[in-house]
Amino acid sequence: MNLLRSSILLLTVFTFSQNFIKAADPAKKIPPTKAQLQIQRDGLPNFFSRVKKGGDLKVAYLGGSITAAQGWRVFTREWLAKQYPQTSFTEINAAIGGTGSDLGVYRLEHDVLRHHPDLMFVEFAVNDGGASPENIWRAMEGIVRQTWNRYPECDICFVYTFRVGYEKELSQGFLPRAAAADEKLAEHYGIPSINMALRTVEMHGEGKLIYKAAPDSAEAKAAIEKKQIIFSKDGVHPLEAGHLIYTDVIGNALKDWSSTKTTSLDHSKKLTTPFVADHWQAARMVVVDPAMLHGGWKKLSPDEGLGKKFGNRLGQIWEADKPGQTLSFRFRGSVVKLYDLLGPDGGQAIITIDGVQQKKPVPRFDSYCTYHRIATLNLASDLDPKKFHTIKIEVHPEQPDRKAVSFRLKDPKKELQGEKFQGTRLRIGGIQFLGDKIEAL
Repeated sequence: MNLLRSSILLLTVFTFSQNFIKAADPAKKIPPTKAQLQIQRDGLPNFFSRVKKGGDLKVAYLGGSITAAQGWRVFTREWLAKQYPQTSFTEINAAIGGTGSDLGVYRLEHDVLRHHPDLMFVEFAVNDGGASPENIWRAMEGIVRQTWNRYPECDICFVYTFRVGYEKELSQGFLPRAAAADEKLAEHYGIPSINMALRTVEMHGEGKLIYKAAPDSAEAKAAIEKKQIIFSKDGVHPLEAGHLIYTDVIGNALKDWSSTKTTSLDHSKKLTTPFVADHWQAARMVVVDPAMLHGGWKKLSPDEGLGKKFGNRLGQIWEADKPGQTLSFRFRGSVVKLYDLLGPDGGQAIITIDGVQQKKPVPRFDSYCTYHRIATLNLASDLDPKKFHTIKIEVHPEQPDRKAVSFRLKDPKKELQGEKFQGTRLRIGGIQFLGDKIEAL
């Protein structure tokens, strides 16, 4: 089933009006929240019931770069395989670096749900660190409600990872804001949580670990002499030793929960009362319909180049690089975005919403663009959810200023004149929207 058909099918089960109240419930505040290594709540009863019976189970890992690394995600799957040899575990890798729950809620169907997960770990507490609690709740609740509406038997577990800066609250026994927001939602839905960040801070306090050190630096050499673990190079992304700490904390929690007798749950019964009224359960992403494209867009091959590298996430990727090439559609809803690529040859998008062209084109290039990466282009938000809105994207004739990337280059003047940094290309894979209908113009 393709993304468009599956999105339409899933949207029919939603009550449209419930998803578009404009303000989050102001009564939902975050008091200081105690940090704990693990909180079982309703646990993972369906998962452990199936594990004990044996067979084939699928474990999904939805998160950012900490999860995308060949670290705790891989190690926990291996731990499960050793702990339960009678069961075959398949990993659903749904992690994308540099992204938070605000993208995760839109890509959930394509990256996780279509694979039929039995258990899903959700890791966004670091990348959601700059988001407001209200936006975290909207997105994270959307993830929970989409999952349980589709698979009531799928268990969910929130996991909290570490970055430098979080030690201030954690060393005092409290959660950083993003994790505290997640915990309020977890309490409402009975979702268990595991706090690997807390163990990291505890080990630092015990003198067993330093948060970061550059390779061969004086700090690294001193730590090695003291037999301390070097958690990371950058204070965010764990080295192997850091990932093993995470795995140990998760393994201990799973052992504890597996020994508790719990009754299998139909999680859909928990969806009666939302945590916030304007949750993003209706957040969806569809592939670009060729009927939306005008002016000769190029279809990238899924077997080579950027199409092969990013097609598993973006789906079919379409490329344009000439003025007059447009993407146009209409949708009924309140929010709309493009799922696209940034890169060194990225161009600029001329955006027109309901017939009104934005004053400035939006570059698909930034200071990190020495390479191509997945991105989201926000087109419009807070639109009238009951009306249809027209969207038009057009290639701007001029490429964006490339100077923003100069500090990353050895010889900026020469390199920026090279072929790598020339182009006005737009590359689009999907359309993200909060609504109930989308169609070509």
